[in-house]
Amino acid sequence: MRNFKIVVEYDGAAYCGWQRQRNGVSIQQTLEEAIGLIIGEKVTLIGSGRTDAGVHAINQTANFKSNSLLPEEKIFRGINSVLPQDIVVKEIKEVSLEFHAQRDVQSKVYIYRICNQRLRPVLGRNYFWFIRFPLDLQRIKQAVQYLLGTHDFSCFCATGTDVKDRVRTITDITISSGDEGLIEIEVEARGFLKYMVRNIVGTLVEVARGKRDPRDLKEIIDSRDRNIAGVTAPACGLFLKGGKIR
Repeated sequence: MRNFKIVVEYDGAAYCGWQRQRNGVSIQQTLEEAIGLIIGEKVTLIGSGRTDAGVHAINQTANFKSNSLLPEEKIFRGINSVLPQDIVVKEIKEVSLEFHAQRDVQSKVYIYRICNQRLRPVLGRNYFWFIRFPLDLQRIKQAVQYLLGTHDFSCFCATGTDVKDRVRTITDITISSGDEGLIEIEVEARGFLKYMVRNIVGTLVEVARGKRDPRDLKEIIDSRDRNIAGVTAPACGLFLKGGKIR
């Protein structure tokens, strides 16, 4: 038995998310079928995290076990030759049998991209949230200090989620801006709740527009009430950047 670690990049627009589901085609299913076609056996792919429908990944780590005797390079080239153009395996490496992509994650990093300018752009529109109203980044930077550390983030968890333990630790948040109104909000945490980053971004945008005070973030978190927080940002602007894995 061999254990393979892979790093995957994908455009999530056409998929129901990472995890296999009955009601749509997932990234996991597409990769498992491609791997199985090349190595000639059914595999179960374990991802470091689960991205939701429409969310993208720059570096998603996963692993699968196999009895195949094929060399890494042949498996690597073979998988990429049968994958659709919106998914690519960037790396493949044989690792110890103990490696587990989900259990060995120490932190994950997500990036959310916003295009903030007056005119609606056409190119790249599927990879950011377009906001025409001016956003004050200084107000966002004042607000994020209340998000850092360990908190019960129920206020930013998707409604109807059955996860009981909603305490998470955000270790870092950075805000950057670039050309043509592109804003990136990068969030690192040891784990995330469903829609957590998108709900945080939606709330920060309301702060940036002057609809909320930066200090309101503390009250929102303390409330543990999803109805108190802001809107859910669109999935298209969210990317799993990667993270730290043992």
